[in-house]
Amino acid sequence: MINRVSRFAPGLLAAFAIGAAQADEVQVAVAANFTAPIQAIAADFEKDTGHKLVAAYGATGQFYTQIKNGAPFEVFLAADDTTPEKLEKEGDTVKGSRFTYAIGTLALWSAKEGYVDAKGDVLKKNQYQHLSIANPKAAPYGLAATQVLEKLQLTDATKAKIVEGQNITQAYQFVSTGNAELGFVALSQIFKDGKVSGGSAWIVPASLHDPIKQDAVILNKGKGNAAAKALVDYLKGPKAAAVIKSYGYQL
Repeated sequence: MINRVSRFAPGLLAAFAIGAAQADEVQVAVAANFTAPIQAIAADFEKDTGHKLVAAYGATGQFYTQIKNGAPFEVFLAADDTTPEKLEKEGDTVKGSRFTYAIGTLALWSAKEGYVDAKGDVLKKNQYQHLSIANPKAAPYGLAATQVLEKLQLTDATKAKIVEGQNITQAYQFVSTGNAELGFVALSQIFKDGKVSGGSAWIVPASLHDPIKQDAVILNKGKGNAAAKALVDYLKGPKAAAVIKSYGYQL
């Protein structure tokens, strides 16, 4: 019996080695608005595929600069479609890997219950001191916020009230901590399972700003990494789609 076990041990070890080789790690640059969904998806992704997702969160524009400067990211989940397209044209991505993984929704939010009305008229009343937005040059949700103010003819009236976060997470934090009475945030930051999870909000009509198409792409550093390809495939699947929708995104 002992001889039989020792006879098959090398084969067993080889099988374990193959299994270990198939489990890879993928470094992912994730737009700040997608923090909560990707954290939920990551756990299922690791359980279902064996691969590990290591994420960094920030503004899309800042990630572009970091990628161009050689940051070790292998997959990029942007908050727009123009930045991944630009990287694609510049030869920094794996050909044919870009796709839209979510369409974002902008919301005007206050941590105070009843402060923001269902039509967003609180903006026009102009009785607040601070309005938080993300940096429109680096964060697509910030750009969308400026487009809304322009459409509502409130750009001049709100100019002195705006506090600008580096990314959408910081814009959210200004409101959640009370440093701004209200602010434009990603719906995904305040929405779970079909409802706003706290405070009060106006879900901004999509007609008031350009579509927030969020594209993903495999970067050149991810070429040949099985985990990078597996993540992109996983994001296209039904399990990830259910999570993404639960945070208020469209597909």
